[in-house]
Amino acid sequence: MEADWIEHRRSIDGERVGWMKPLGEGFVAIDLLGRPRTDVVEWMVAEQVLDDLGLGYLADPHELRLDDGSWLRVRIAEVSPVGIRVKKDDWGDMNAPQIYYAVPFPVTEELLRPLSHREGPA
Repeated sequence: MEADWIEHRRSIDGERVGWMKPLGEGFVAIDLLGRPRTDVVEWMVAEQVLDDLGLGYLADPHELRLDDGSWLRVRIAEVSPVGIRVKKDDWGDMNAPQIYYAVPFPVTEELLRPLSHREGPA
């Protein structure tokens, strides 16, 4: 996280949904994974993008690129500007081992991507 990022919280519940990064004459909306969600836009546009994005994408399945280059289906477990933790997707199996991976903040889509970007059958 950069020192000049401005935290944005939804007005309806006060939940942090991202940051505004000042750039030139405008702002870039940054999501909770530290990824830009807009080009340089006006403040109100950046706010609206983050409000519309919300938190739902954090609950979606993702894929983590492992050291050997393969992809592992994961769920996001924790998100903060200090780091992100993902958990191997166990489809709710209470007896499955809980395997967590730490990824840096911000995280790129080359390391952690939404499962919907996968090529071919899931």
